[in-house]
Amino acid sequence: MSTEEDAQWLRWVTHQFESIAGEDREINLQEFKAALKVKESFFAERFFALFDSDGSGTIALQELREALTLLIHGSPMDKLKFLFQVYDVDGNGSIDADELRTVLQSCLRESAISLPEEKLDQLTLALFESADKDGSGTITFDELRDELESFPGVMENLTISAAHWLTPPAARPRPRRPRRLTAAYWHNHRSQLLCLAAYAGLHLLLFALAANAHRALGASVMVAKGCGQCLNFDCSFIAVLMLRRCLTWLRATWVAQVLPLDQNIQFHQLMGYVVVGLSLVHTVAHVVNFALQAQSEASPFRFWELLLTTRPGIGWVYGLASPTGLALLLLLLLMFACSSSCVRRSGHFEVFYWTHLSYLPLWFLLIMHGPNFWKWLLVPGILFFLEKAIGLVVSRMAAQCISEVNLLPSKVTHLLIKRPPLFHYRPGDYVYLNIPTIARYEWHPFTISSAPEQKDTIWLHIRSQGQWTNRLYESFRASDPVDQGSKRLSRSLKMRRSQSRPQPQPIHSCTSAQGVVASNEDFSVDLTSYRPEGTPWQGGEGLVYLGTKKGMQAQWRAASKAHDPAPEVLSENHQFCNIKCYIDGPYGSATRRIFASEHAVLIGAGIGITPFASILQSIMYRHQKRKRLCPNCQHSWTEGVQDDEMKLHKVDFIWINRDQQSFEWFVSLLTKLEMDQAEENKDGCFLELHLYMTSALSKNDMKAIGLQMALDLLAKKEKKDSITGLQTRTQPGRPDWSKVFQKVATEKKGKVQVFFCGSPALAKVLKSHCEQLNFKFFQENF
Repeated sequence: MSTEEDAQWLRWVTHQFESIAGEDREINLQEFKAALKVKESFFAERFFALFDSDGSGTIALQELREALTLLIHGSPMDKLKFLFQVYDVDGNGSIDADELRTVLQSCLRESAISLPEEKLDQLTLALFESADKDGSGTITFDELRDELESFPGVMENLTISAAHWLTPPAARPRPRRPRRLTAAYWHNHRSQLLCLAAYAGLHLLLFALAANAHRALGASVMVAKGCGQCLNFDCSFIAVLMLRRCLTWLRATWVAQVLPLDQNIQFHQLMGYVVVGLSLVHTVAHVVNFALQAQSEASPFRFWELLLTTRPGIGWVYGLASPTGLALLLLLLLMFACSSSCVRRSGHFEVFYWTHLSYLPLWFLLIMHGPNFWKWLLVPGILFFLEKAIGLVVSRMAAQCISEVNLLPSKVTHLLIKRPPLFHYRPGDYVYLNIPTIARYEWHPFTISSAPEQKDTIWLHIRSQGQWTNRLYESFRASDPVDQGSKRLSRSLKMRRSQSRPQPQPIHSCTSAQGVVASNEDFSVDLTSYRPEGTPWQGGEGLVYLGTKKGMQAQWRAASKAHDPAPEVLSENHQFCNIKCYIDGPYGSATRRIFASEHAVLIGAGIGITPFASILQSIMYRHQKRKRLCPNCQHSWTEGVQDDEMKLHKVDFIWINRDQQSFEWFVSLLTKLEMDQAEENKDGCFLELHLYMTSALSKNDMKAIGLQMALDLLAKKEKKDSITGLQTRTQPGRPDWSKVFQKVATEKKGKVQVFFCGSPALAKVLKSHCEQLNFKFFQENF
């Protein structure tokens, strides 16, 4: 650091010190805790004790400067000595097992990770035994240094993330503008760019032809007529972009390779902006023309009569052009305002929904307003109303039944709906759901999370994020749909036995090193029954899942016996019910392209995992279908049959979650996939999992380094991650997308296509990285 930078840093430290120090110009422990904003007081107390060099119980400015100089500008060895002092709670120059356990327990709380006491003991012993080289029963400074050196890059990057207030804010770099004319950008956006060019060219042509036909009437009339002709096209074609059934059918044809069908909503929004803009110009041009006419002595009408009344006889239906024009403009502006994201995503979706239904009076007014609009609307209007009629008949022809409900962690509602007859869909498709008991007229889109091979039910996983989804979750949490009297269990069992046969239930679980941890009440479920339909029972070892309210444990148990269906278990979070609902669909999405990819990278953030849940389950079913079993030796293998519908050579699955609980509902499927991978792939891993937990502190943070080292060591020992129970290690923090995509590029498994479902902000980041590496990027939109 230069002299000038060092002086600037000292001024910043002084300013921060004065902002939190009391009148005595010193910082006490409570002020220090508030400034650090740590979750666990252990680290604040340990840091305070080490900063307070004179033991006065307060930190002076000079003491703070000395401590910060060591932490921020010190060598790796200086930082390591400070870390050792943090871990050496009693200050005797060594770390015993109990001190290490206390530190790791605080690390878990700081990273928002919850593990049983037994698991904490295992983590402590794993790290302690690895570091205690001489078996003396304590860890010395040299032993801790040697242990850290086995984790490359950690010592050089030791930081304290909570002390962000100690360092001055870095200057914000100017955002780089995306380079629009590169070969990579053209490769990823050529279909969109060609469609935009054709759209703009068509508008120029329509405007020019209409303006030229009215050139004798003056410039204002030319502009009004040109915009009006463009509006004829836009106001009719905008409906075509929302023909979901037609688009779903087109996705299965060669047209999907030429037209950007997955961007239909973006094009619909763009056309909406164009319609509003052209309408304003069209109106202003007519107002100017009316003003000029009113000033003319030859005109018998005043300005307000030309603008507001039918007396001038302007228009082809009773002179209604001017009044209907003003009504159309007001209606368009209302629809435009209520379509903004701040309205749709602020719990007022019904405002957007009902105002958008005004397209019916809008079309009626347009027919009354312009003499040629009905010709433009004829074909798109017939297609639109046919699709709406078919959808209404199909969705309302027979009510469906929600047979089971599971309330999962992170406020996720898992619905099991009886699959309607002739309901055919593909992995990643979505449906519109209507539950009259929640909202009679509201339809909301949700991705189907079950595989098409599952014949009897379809699954929907719904995250509580808006008004409707919150009402859905709370309705099941507050009252048991089955419990209409005192005999809840009897009614539930009666309803269960009325089913044609038991359904395979998803296990909402989080696994530990010993097995899978279930998240429901006390129960035991033999997971050997959780297998694809039609797959023969092969015997061997099975999983028995044990769960409790407070702590969750699991054990492997032998299941070398004849298969019996698993008992269905009721809890406060698992309910059998019989609730009427309606579904409209299925509709296709961008994820249909996954099976036609060579190297697919699937990225889900939080509940954005749902389209990939269906896809990964479908992969599991196809693997099971290819599996063969020798009746003599019980040896199983997979036939190398080429599937015309699946050209995948490699799949990378990346799941990013904020906290530990968010992994629980999907981990059982990932466990099954990993088991299949271990059995079937001898020449490399076909499906590679990458899990990230953003609430966990990184390995370089002093408050988490011991925990992450212990988790790594125990994972290597037990071949299992302590957080999820999967073989794949859960990584702390957020992914380094540059490294992730560079690794994908070096594997050379074929053309890479990236599929994402999650927040728009992350989508922009991923899209930027994909453009740099010439990867195709698809985002889930519906």
